[in-house]
Amino acid sequence: MKYFDYAATCPLDLDAANIFIEASTKYFGNSQSIHDAGSAAANLLESCRQEFSRLLDVKDAGIYFTSGGSEANYLGIMALLSAKKKQGNHIITGASEHSSVYNLMKKLEKEGWEITYLPLNKDGIIEFSSFTEAARPDTVLVSIHHGNPEIGTIQPVKKIADFCRSKDILIHTDCVQTFGKIPTAPLAHTVDALSISGHKFYGPKGTGVAYVNPKLVLRPYIEGTVHEKGFRPGTVNVPGIAAMTAAAQKAHSIMAAEAERISKLRTAFIESFIDVKDSFEIFGTKGDEQLPGILGMGIKGIEGQFVLLECNSKGFAISTGSACHTGMLTPAKTMSAMGITGKEAKEFFRISFGRDTTHQDAVDLGKMLAAITKQVPAV
Repeated sequence: MKYFDYAATCPLDLDAANIFIEASTKYFGNSQSIHDAGSAAANLLESCRQEFSRLLDVKDAGIYFTSGGSEANYLGIMALLSAKKKQGNHIITGASEHSSVYNLMKKLEKEGWEITYLPLNKDGIIEFSSFTEAARPDTVLVSIHHGNPEIGTIQPVKKIADFCRSKDILIHTDCVQTFGKIPTAPLAHTVDALSISGHKFYGPKGTGVAYVNPKLVLRPYIEGTVHEKGFRPGTVNVPGIAAMTAAAQKAHSIMAAEAERISKLRTAFIESFIDVKDSFEIFGTKGDEQLPGILGMGIKGIEGQFVLLECNSKGFAISTGSACHTGMLTPAKTMSAMGITGKEAKEFFRISFGRDTTHQDAVDLGKMLAAITKQVPAV
């Protein structure tokens, strides 16, 4: 099976896997225990915290380890709401946020918060003017993802964050799709909270990081919690965190070279169906506003679900959107956010490249998709 669903999850890096095994056997103590085994685990945990603070160029006091990106999103947003700088009950978010953010916003609406969902323009970007028009004196929080998980567009989070700072609005950003692929440290300096997920950069599943500005005074989401300074309950997964840290180090060490390679794969993939390009729709934009490893696209006249099944039967794994949304009957959130509905929205599918993707794999997939266009029924 040729895998083209890296935006959903990545295989575990072998070096990270070896570190997981070593940490599981040598540093198995509970990091909260005061005996030597617990102290050894706690020391390893703190070295991982310091490494993530270095990679993000932030204070280690703001680094909290979580069970993944979804929990980091949830707890990061709730932490900011507990530390809001002014009175108000208005929140701004994107209409295409990951389900962990979108579903939390729906829950907050039921609790009396007022939420504004910003649409995307035709290129899949939130217009800064739309954001500033939505901001109000009672806006206390903004949550906008950095990289779109379905079409790979990069949102103007830094510009939005600069505006938020001038208005005493706290801002959270979901960096699950961007950490380890493009530099995120500059962004970490401008936001109040961000989230990342280990399995998106070849770390183990069930690991993640929430950064929350340590200058903020937070209230624990669950009173009485002692782990991670009260940020979340449950015995800390030290082996998983150690493996995730190793994966993060490797991702950063090869980030520039891998980004260049992935860009070439994207070009080769698109060129492989150039003869029938009019049958394809590629969503998103170009340059610094686009992650090269994610292509949201459609074949005109053919549902994305059919394309997925055809690809699977030929040995290619693709998706029809964010993995946390797949299986629902509704179109991908990004399509709705861009104003694309009905039949066209159902044509959406996603291709995402990773470390094991070869040039030939990308070309072969493009040629196979070109062959599918011949199955469009005649009008």
